[in-house]
Amino acid sequence: MAAENPQPPASDRPPGRKRDDSSTSRQFGLALELPFVLVSAIVVGGAFGYFLDGWLGTGPLFLIVFGGLGFYAGVRDVLRRLGKESNGDS
Repeated sequence: MAAENPQPPASDRPPGRKRDDSSTSRQFGLALELPFVLVSAIVVGGAFGYFLDGWLGTGPLFLIVFGGLGFYAGVRDVLRRLGKESNGDS
């Protein structure tokens, strides 16, 4: 007994709007990921600066410096990911 194909052939399928689900879900995932990338870079840089300030007793100097570096790294990573997505690379 031969196994039946659960999907009808392409010619028997009702006409409908074709969607590229992989592209849509990839864009949705990227939109959900980018804020976390940006915020986590700032938090990691700021936390590193905070603990370095506490260890060295320098006040908020390293907090500001490493928080700014974290912001730069986060924005750079977001722009890199957006550019990668718009070029069609995976």
